[in-house]
Amino acid sequence: MKMIINGRKVDASDGKKIEVFNSATGELVDTVPSANEKDIQKVMKAAQEGKKVWAETPLYERSAILKKYVKLLEKHKSEIAKLECSEMGKRIVECEAEASTAAKIFTGFIERANHICGDVMPDCQSECGKDLIFTRREPLGVIVCIVPFNYPVELFSHKVAPALIMGNVIIVKPATDNPLTVIRLMELLIEAGVPGNVAQVVTGRGSVVGNQLVDNPYVDAVSLTGSTEVGCEIAKKSSKYLHNVFLELGGNDAMIVMEDANIDFAVEEAMLGRVWNAGQTCCATKRIVVNNKIKEEFTKKLVARLDKVKRGNPSDYTTDIGYLISERAAIKAEEQVKHTIEQGAKCIYGGTRDKTFFEPTVLIDITSDMDVANDMEIFGPVIPIIGFDTEEEAIEITNAPIYGLQCGIVTNNTKKAINMAAKIQVGNVVINGTGNYRHIDMAFGGTKMTGIGREGVQYTLEEMSKVKSYVLKNILN
Repeated sequence: MKMIINGRKVDASDGKKIEVFNSATGELVDTVPSANEKDIQKVMKAAQEGKKVWAETPLYERSAILKKYVKLLEKHKSEIAKLECSEMGKRIVECEAEASTAAKIFTGFIERANHICGDVMPDCQSECGKDLIFTRREPLGVIVCIVPFNYPVELFSHKVAPALIMGNVIIVKPATDNPLTVIRLMELLIEAGVPGNVAQVVTGRGSVVGNQLVDNPYVDAVSLTGSTEVGCEIAKKSSKYLHNVFLELGGNDAMIVMEDANIDFAVEEAMLGRVWNAGQTCCATKRIVVNNKIKEEFTKKLVARLDKVKRGNPSDYTTDIGYLISERAAIKAEEQVKHTIEQGAKCIYGGTRDKTFFEPTVLIDITSDMDVANDMEIFGPVIPIIGFDTEEEAIEITNAPIYGLQCGIVTNNTKKAINMAAKIQVGNVVINGTGNYRHIDMAFGGTKMTGIGREGVQYTLEEMSKVKSYVLKNILN
């Protein structure tokens, strides 16, 4: 497939390409251009032209175009899902669900944008009593959207929908390992009527293309979902231009299982929180913090439940767990498990890798000084179990990492859970469920080193725009 610059499907100016492989089979799926500085210059020139065009397009016209895109997305849902499944090894049922969610995300942002009103200042000050002051929301300008590999369709939508509906120009940088689905989504946007200089997609290595897009005076904002390390680098590069930055970064989220919890329910939630998308989810439950009085029973039941997880072809609707995005990612997860064992943990289930497939893994005897209990995020189906005796200890364990995205609490005592939630340093707390949860309207985002900003239909439109005040002096009688 080709990248899309100024409405045209093009190769890199020097002809260099990147191969895209099926994560599950290792087969070559397609190639994409490996963009360079000359290509980025073309993108920026087109974006500056599109910036004026799209900002001057009335909201109702932008809405009509994006509604056409929603219809195209629904029409091509099966195609999009199959393409995503083929390039990243995600289960087909998850890919179809993601495509359906994407349509809801766009619809939600369109509807919300059409009901945002400005403010009128009260004439309560005598010196301004005859002046009329009102506000309008205007676009930021050119927004670079850096989409991660793990949810390419959904997170493309959470960035692109609010940016476009508020009148911004977008430049999308997909993940290097699986850019095909994002390119196809961009093709549908162009087909729906979004001008070619308003929506562009550039492919290539993040170290080259990503850096050149961010370290650029012609950009007004950057929206990234990725690692904390990359987020910090983007913040540094953006600072000299004072770009607006929206960063949804790493996490090492906990699910607390209290003594009074329904153990079977907690086991099911823990399994789903780690097996879904093979554990490659930002807000996935990456540590299970269990009361010591029920820890042994919980662990035995969890191992028994994982035995029932069906391995197989991700395009098979009966398969329960997919593959990691690349062998490089699987090797990293394997090394992190070995490192944890070397620090004193015990692996009682799984722990093995077959190329890009990583077996669901259970680690016990985790102590508070181990890296996995603190800042080491394992992006795979690995379940470290950490015991606690008191409520205060559970909160302390949960708050230990530098991250704070989401947390789950399983208990029959809702009052206690709400009070615990107030003390837990995360962006969102899910009571009676895994933290691996996201509603399109909720304020999704974290605290501490997990990022800056919030994504969600109720919130992102304001972040993707700026307020301007209009003053009409002496207009009132």
